[in-house]
Amino acid sequence: MEVILLKDVKGTGKKGEVKSVSDGYANNFLIKKGFAKEATSSAKQELTMKNKAQEREEQEIYEAAVKEKEQIEANPIEIKEKAADDGRLFGSVTTKQIAKEIEKQLGIKVDKRKIDQKIPMRSVGAQKMDIKLHKDVTAELTVRVTEIS
Repeated sequence: MEVILLKDVKGTGKKGEVKSVSDGYANNFLIKKGFAKEATSSAKQELTMKNKAQEREEQEIYEAAVKEKEQIEANPIEIKEKAADDGRLFGSVTTKQIAKEIEKQLGIKVDKRKIDQKIPMRSVGAQKMDIKLHKDVTAELTVRVTEIS
C-alpha cells in the first residue's frame, strides 16, 4: 500500500514522502496514529501542489535576501559612541546595537544572532562582519564607529 507521510517516521521516511509499506503497517499503525494517509491520486496531486507552492515561497524569500544583501553591502552603518582621548570606547559595540542601527538606517530587520562579529569593537574605527540573511546568502557589513563630539 502506498501512503503519504504526514510526520517524520523513524525507519520509514520523512514528512511529505510517498512510501510503499505493507497493508498491515499502514492500516494498523501509520494511518491509525495519524502519521500517514493513503496515497490516492487526488492526495498525490495535492502533495505536488503543496510542494510547488513551498518552492515558490522559498524562491521569493531567497530573492528578498539577495536584495537585502546588496543594500547592506552598499551602505555602511555608522554608530556614534563616547570614547576616551586615545580612541578607546567606554564599553564595546554589541550585535544588538548593530542590529538596531541596521533597522534604523537601512530599514532592514536583522536578528542579532545572525551577525558574526569576530572581534569585539572596543575602539573608534571600522570593521567588517558577516550577516547570515538566508541559508545561502551571507552579506558583508561595514560598521564605522565614530566618537561623539
